[in-house]
Amino acid sequence: MALRLKVALFFAWYLLSKAKSSMVSLNNNGYDGVVIAINPSVPEDEKLIQSIKEMVTEASTYLFQATHQRAYFRNVSILIPMTWTSKSQYLMPKQEPYDQADVIVAGPHPKYGDDPYTLQYGQCGEKGQYIHFTPSFLLTNNLPIYGPRGRVFVHEWAHLQWGIFDEYNVNQPFYFSRKKTIEATRCSTNITGKNVVFTECKEDSCKAIPCAQDSKTGLYEAKCTFIPNKSQTAKASIMFMQNLDSVTEFCTAETHNTEAPNLQNKMCNRRSTWDVINDSPDFQSPSSMVGTNPPPHPMFSLLKSKQQVVYLVLDKSGNMASEDNLFSTRLIRMNQAAELYLIQIIEKESMVGMDTFESTAKIQNNLIKMTDESAYTNITANLPQTADGGTSICSGLKAGFQAINNSNQSTSGSEIVLLTDGEDSEISLCFDEVKRSGAVIHTIALGPSAAKELETLSDMTGGHRFYANKDINGLIDAFSRVSTRSGNLSQRSVQLESRALEIAQSSWINGTVPVDSTIGNDTFFVITWTRQKPEITLQDPKGKIYKTSDFKIGNLNTQSARLRIPGIAETGSWTYSLLSTHSDCQLLTVTVTTRARSPITLPVIATAHMSSTADFRSPVIVYAQVSQGFLPVLGANVTAIIESKDGHQVILELWDNGAGADTVKNDGVYSRYFTEYHGNGRYSLKVHAQARKNTARLSFKEQQSKVLYISGYNENGKIIMNPSRPEIKDVAVEAPVESFSRLTSGGSFTVSGASPTGSHTHVFPPGKISDREAKFKEDHLLLSWTATGDVLDKGKADSYILRISDHFLDPQDFSNAISVNTSGIIPKEAGSEEKFEFKPEPFKIENGTQLYISIQAINAANLISEISNIAQATKYIPPQESGASSLGARRCSKANWASRYQNRRHCNPTLSLQDVRLPRGICVVRSPGSPRLTAGAPQLDDPGGRGAGAPLALPDEVGRSSRRTPRLRPRGPPGVAVPARTA
Repeated sequence: MALRLKVALFFAWYLLSKAKSSMVSLNNNGYDGVVIAINPSVPEDEKLIQSIKEMVTEASTYLFQATHQRAYFRNVSILIPMTWTSKSQYLMPKQEPYDQADVIVAGPHPKYGDDPYTLQYGQCGEKGQYIHFTPSFLLTNNLPIYGPRGRVFVHEWAHLQWGIFDEYNVNQPFYFSRKKTIEATRCSTNITGKNVVFTECKEDSCKAIPCAQDSKTGLYEAKCTFIPNKSQTAKASIMFMQNLDSVTEFCTAETHNTEAPNLQNKMCNRRSTWDVINDSPDFQSPSSMVGTNPPPHPMFSLLKSKQQVVYLVLDKSGNMASEDNLFSTRLIRMNQAAELYLIQIIEKESMVGMDTFESTAKIQNNLIKMTDESAYTNITANLPQTADGGTSICSGLKAGFQAINNSNQSTSGSEIVLLTDGEDSEISLCFDEVKRSGAVIHTIALGPSAAKELETLSDMTGGHRFYANKDINGLIDAFSRVSTRSGNLSQRSVQLESRALEIAQSSWINGTVPVDSTIGNDTFFVITWTRQKPEITLQDPKGKIYKTSDFKIGNLNTQSARLRIPGIAETGSWTYSLLSTHSDCQLLTVTVTTRARSPITLPVIATAHMSSTADFRSPVIVYAQVSQGFLPVLGANVTAIIESKDGHQVILELWDNGAGADTVKNDGVYSRYFTEYHGNGRYSLKVHAQARKNTARLSFKEQQSKVLYISGYNENGKIIMNPSRPEIKDVAVEAPVESFSRLTSGGSFTVSGASPTGSHTHVFPPGKISDREAKFKEDHLLLSWTATGDVLDKGKADSYILRISDHFLDPQDFSNAISVNTSGIIPKEAGSEEKFEFKPEPFKIENGTQLYISIQAINAANLISEISNIAQATKYIPPQESGASSLGARRCSKANWASRYQNRRHCNPTLSLQDVRLPRGICVVRSPGSPRLTAGAPQLDDPGGRGAGAPLALPDEVGRSSRRTPRLRPRGPPGVAVPARTA
């Protein structure tokens, strides 16, 4: 198991989890800027490029049809790995780095193989992160399993671009409909098929028998599978089974199945997929291409990744001499962070240069290859020591372009890190030149007065944006995030500690940093101070002690010292102690960085971002993803630190509980609403993820937002099986994760319209409850849900409104349902589990009773939350055996009875089940409802769905022509029909 998992994780290594900033745009019905990146671990194969082209071309026509001639793929870039052979047709990339790709071609999931999926964890209508295809999917004939590859791409594109969700549910494949029938979870209900259980499987051959009901739930048994008919007439929906030939549309309001317990209904308030798509920014100006069918073929650009080029553009204007905190100037803090970036963070073998600017700019270093310590020294020696003059950002950028060209490198695809603290009213004058350069601009705003147009530079070029206020940690966090963008995570710097503390004379800072077994290479401990170097003690897990003299002070007066641990750092807890000996207060900081233990070792990685730029009336969501390759890390303690421009900090615990802002429970994405705005302007985000004493675990559960693996088809009454889904059988569902600590910057965002006091308590209602569940407990209903807050998911709600109906209602109509007394519910703190049991007095509870329940929360300001998901509870009383049977009578011989029925019906096709004399051993339950066979007696399925008077179709053996005795199953409760097929 360990070897197979290790190999699978190696191929997963380069799939970089990220918060992407897509450059995709829809112009005149054509999508431009689509980037498909092949990751560096994929072996060179030109067939892969051709397959990608064919898939996108096919998808373009299918998308054009599905959107009613409103969208197709026009310009698509394929990013070739730097490890592949160079060719004349391969062009230089511009702003298409691997970590911003819309589609990634990488190795398979370690347990579930080649299923295409989309990393999607936002709310309804929010874009996803990326689509993942494997080389095997692109090069192997998977037509029976997934359908044409172009259709699969459109299914995943809908997740990625429009933020809609799947219309199946592998965890709840069947449900009781409002008509009291058991239905397959699907959209639309016009898609037909059989519900069967496969038995006696040998290689690719299985026997299929009708599904029986589960004795507890009344739904079909756990192994029951919906097998679609090969021939269909239904046109919808692409988000259910795009593989069916007839399916060419998304579900509309007319065809949408609002009852199905799928993620689309849960996340989008039962709106159809097409309604959500229509509301996307892509289609706010609707127009169709008249007379063009099919659309023009996509245009493909083949781009080959180049060696990383990073150029620092650093501000040395007069404002940089300002002392923001405890005798540390902005210039010193900038130099500290830049030195740390060059020595500890930048990818090895990168080309790096630097210029400084004030009213004018000076090139300090043309590009130098980072190969050894002397290369770093050549650049750090030129960090500015004095600050004076005005601020001309354009001068700094133009000097950077010149230096890159001087070094025989192209600005196209190069990365520029721009750091400034000043205003510049002329920054927009070089926007056009920046666009033409093809460079990616990462911006770091230092202090509250930095030019407001900085974010425009990063937004237009696909770069990151950061804001750092007073202490050095904000700058270090920003530089740490500007790491490798090639997809090669073995070169990525991992930040373990970032701590700042203001302390008095003779005071100590003590801390512990866990170094887990996946990291430890190139490990640095860095200490900075504002007045005097402290006394330092560092101890490794085996007891070895490092003292102050072991820490090296840089050649420049940067008030910092660092220790590089030789070789691989010991696994375990490292402890440090800092003693301030200065007579006055000073600020001390501790930063610890490292890299992966080896090129094939997969470390735990944390990434973070905010949902959007915010108006104070709209909450933003903090997202943090914690993963090890493809696999989510569950049970971590994840906190977000959000700082406003005046230094006000909010610490927010993030949750992975599937409630509030969190879309899916236990997917390794931790989320929370942020509403505590403290004035307008820039805010910075930092996230700390940690786990101690094996509290975290690695999840091998399959991904959400993916195409459905089709088990087979029902074709002309015969079930044709697909190959069994590949799965590593000996991989557990979860595996423990050792203690770890990770820090990451989530960049910056901007707030407008907020009160400087941060008082917005009455702007937001309680959050929507989205995980309400209901079930019968005898004649009572037992409800459970995750508590919401006074303000979205913070605090406690004041009370609840609970409504119940025996008819299915849409959320907007639920105000007409019967109100339930909830005075006995005392709301708990947000995130807690709530339970409530009551007797639904207005309704007669009997076998087959269906009730629908919804809830809303009210806060102290009398603001009411959205209506929750509508939970359904069905009363099911399983058939009871007779007294004789329970006293040890012979087991019911269903096969004998079925055989007798079959023989007699051969002579009399109109014969009913009630006309058959029961053979000895058949169990009959005495209950009202039928004069001969009672509700509890066995019922014979008609798998063909032909009805009385037609020859009984016996279940097929898959791949063969065999006849066998039909399977018997219990009859459903009175009033609940159990169809033999879904129609």
